[in-house]
Amino acid sequence: MLEITGERVSNHLKTLGLSRIRTILSETLEDAQNKGLSYMDFLDRLLTEEIHEKEDQQWRRILRLAHLPFRKSIDEYDFSCQPFLDKRTVMNLFDLEFIKNKENVMLLGPPGVGKSHIATALVMKAAKAVESVYWITMTELVKKLRKDALYSSNRRHYKATLVVVDELGYIPLSRKDAHLFFEYICWRYENKSTIITSNKSFGQWQGIFGDSVIATAILDRLLHHCRVISIGGDSYRLKEFRERNEKESKVEEPEEPLEWPTFETTGSMRLE
Repeated sequence: MLEITGERVSNHLKTLGLSRIRTILSETLEDAQNKGLSYMDFLDRLLTEEIHEKEDQQWRRILRLAHLPFRKSIDEYDFSCQPFLDKRTVMNLFDLEFIKNKENVMLLGPPGVGKSHIATALVMKAAKAVESVYWITMTELVKKLRKDALYSSNRRHYKATLVVVDELGYIPLSRKDAHLFFEYICWRYENKSTIITSNKSFGQWQGIFGDSVIATAILDRLLHHCRVISIGGDSYRLKEFRERNEKESKVEEPEEPLEWPTFETTGSMRLE
């Protein structure tokens, strides 16, 4: 009789899609009996496990659709490599209030200082709290915007609660592409949150868009409700390269060090 009942319960759980409870039912029942748990405590334990499993599945699904180039947490970021970066300012972003307030985040600095790492960590955290996140490079975004009808808001790069636009500034845009990006920013303005990483300071954005009027209009909307973090420091990639070659004593350092645009290292400013 117990076997028949157990099989029927297992089938019911399968029908209801309660896969986690179905997996742990026997061992949880045995543990509850051994510890003398009440029926309510036993049920609570089962449901808690199922909820955690469902939340984890949803998190993995959201991340899969986000198209992240890699997955990193903020715990993996080495703040010691950027001594002028205020850690508390960065960590404050992880309460995700900027998403709730539909603010933007700008991460500025030369290549290799961890802009994309911080952005990725924010996406990883946000995926547990919002319905959708999306990652895209500036180059790929422009390609998509060329194909879109104006304000094609059914696309993921429009409708996602949080979008990261990575690597703005590496390739100059044509006037037409600059206008497409302006329209895109206008659509998300005060509707959704956008994180942008760039190797260019704001004064250099005219060179990206080829038009001071468009550059100013884009910055006006991005910075209206925005948290700006400037990271000025050495590239961790070049740092690892130098350390590796110093250790191996095989490759001499270049006579002239690489120079990048100057960024203020005050840490952050918030514009509203």
